[in-house]
Amino acid sequence: MGIKWIKGFGAALALFFWSAAAWAEYKLNLQTPHTLLGEKIYDLHTIITVICFIIFIGVFGFMFYAVFKHRKSVGHKAAQFHENTAVEVAWTLIPFVILIALAVPATGTLIAMRDTSEPDMTIKATGYQWKWGYDYLKGEGEGISFYSTLSTPRAQIDGRDVAGRNANPHYLLETDTHVVVPVGKKVRVLVTAADVIHAWYVPALAVKQDAVPGFIRDTWFKAERTGIFRGQCAELCGKDHGFMPIVVEVVEPAQYTAWVNSQQKKAAAAKVDPDKAWTVEDLKAHGEKIYAQNCVACHQATGMGVPGAFPALSGSKLATGPKEDQIKLVLNGKQGTAMNAFKHLSDVDLAAVVTYTRNSWNNKTGDMVAPADVKALR
Repeated sequence: MGIKWIKGFGAALALFFWSAAAWAEYKLNLQTPHTLLGEKIYDLHTIITVICFIIFIGVFGFMFYAVFKHRKSVGHKAAQFHENTAVEVAWTLIPFVILIALAVPATGTLIAMRDTSEPDMTIKATGYQWKWGYDYLKGEGEGISFYSTLSTPRAQIDGRDVAGRNANPHYLLETDTHVVVPVGKKVRVLVTAADVIHAWYVPALAVKQDAVPGFIRDTWFKAERTGIFRGQCAELCGKDHGFMPIVVEVVEPAQYTAWVNSQQKKAAAAKVDPDKAWTVEDLKAHGEKIYAQNCVACHQATGMGVPGAFPALSGSKLATGPKEDQIKLVLNGKQGTAMNAFKHLSDVDLAAVVTYTRNSWNNKTGDMVAPADVKALR
């Protein structure tokens, strides 16, 4: 019975490994590079892999030959010797030469990776739990700012839409807003974080940089062809750390100019007058949008949160208690929890979202938090 089981298992295993479908998904190499720097990294990776393979074959081939050729069963006896000067010199010089041969191309590639000088445009990427914020600081598009959040439907993430998830080619790798850049332009990316350590990683563009709170690191890329390139935060940044993808869309210069114009028009249309005479209903309407952009992932659209992970706002003492306490919490966050500080939002946005949470779901305080209230506590 045991032998039959082993044979059956072996046949099934062989069938799996030799099936065309299995090999089609069996990818071992790096992603195809779409930048000249990426091609250098890819070539370096290939060269080092080949050299390591040659060394492996040489060392283990010689070892197995020596063991087999001089085995005791054919009459060989162990030689008694030590301190062979020629051998010691050889096994010192050969690795040294190999390391130098690897160091020369590796050093050139590393220097190129760190050369962020003379960029055509500069973008700041800020990591938040769990989304990215982008600010275009230099070049065409200067002044554009937006957040980029995972757009995979929650039903797919929670397993309530398995068919949709299986049919989704970009599951957990799609965002509501893309980072758009022109083809053939050197893009410098300033990377930082607002809460914990994140990492901005787009493998096809050969770019990866840790985002550390309180520090600004920089990296760069120059896409040589148009297309959409996807990446993810490559750091364990907390619960749901796999839910903050990066999507970079590389377009022709004319398309980029059109995108910049559309973004500037949207920003002008969405600009809120801080001196406007606000009503509770106006603030609630604006606050609902801010809540959907910044709060819904943790506290949910129902305000009920996620039991055991994120507290409910509906019926909570915070959202129905003194409004000053809630404003301070939203402004400064709470250490030791996933509640981040939201000082980066405007007084109007914060006033609106606090007003919305205090007058939605089971919360019926009737309070109106004015932008001036936020400004006084900032």
